Amino acid sequence: MPDEKFAFQPQQGFTQIMKSFTLLQQYFTIGRPNPALVLFAALLATGGQAPAQATAAVDATAGQAVAKISITNLSSQSPAPITVATHQKGAMLIFTPGAAASCELATLAETGNPVALETIPRTDPAVLHATRLTGASTVIMPGATVSGDIVLDFHHMSVSTASMLVSTNDAYVGYTGAQIPRSAGYTSYMAHAWEAGSEADSEACSDLPGPPCAEVSGNARATDGAEGHVFIRPGIRGLADVPTRYDWRGPIARIKITGLGYSYR
Repeated sequence: MPDEKFAFQPQQGFTQIMKSFTLLQQYFTIGRPNPALVLFAALLATGGQAPAQATAAVDATAGQAVAKISITNLSSQSPAPITVATHQKGAMLIFTPGAAASCELATLAETGNPVALETIPRTDPAVLHATRLTGASTVIMPGATVSGDIVLDFHHMSVSTASMLVSTNDAYVGYTGAQIPRSAGYTSYMAHAWEAGSEADSEACSDLPGPPCAEVSGNARATDGAEGHVFIRPGIRGLADVPTRYDWRGPIARIKITGLGYSYR
């Protein structure tokens, strides 16, 4: 059960509709595209309900199978749609601590848009499958769990994930190289918040796409003072507009991967 103070209580009636409209209007009028505003507008319009997760398609003749993954938000932040990819063991997919963020990761960490990361399997032979757990129309509320199917085979038994923390400049929750069980049963991992290093941590509403700034955000790209490399994000530091209730310490998500006991070729 999520802590009561983080329980999501969607607005009702005319107020709810107008707030959704306001967010969508901002998306189409601000200078820089702001996909995260669309995510919040859809949340308000649907009462916070996530769309159903489609079952992943597999090629059994190629030795592919399906495992289950679920991710629980343990923080006061709200991650955007989570990109999940299965890949070869040892492939540093999505991000490498200490290295510069890729353009695809920077886009996700700054805007919440996962589309670029999800094109990786088309160009990287180490990657078998990439998807998102919640679709494009919702964020993951504090205390909530999202689940879905992931495709694997004998050579692609590792999982990496990433999702923007929407009340930050370029922070994301991610894990690289989690292992899928080879037999029935599950393994679990604790995921930290990471900094892409592609933007400075201004914590100012002019530079953020999500709450508490969703109605006034410009989501400007503040690169002056950006760190230039991926590192563990320490939390909200009270530098500007984001209040301490959005702060976190330590791991902020639990990843559970369940194998179904298939005989992988």
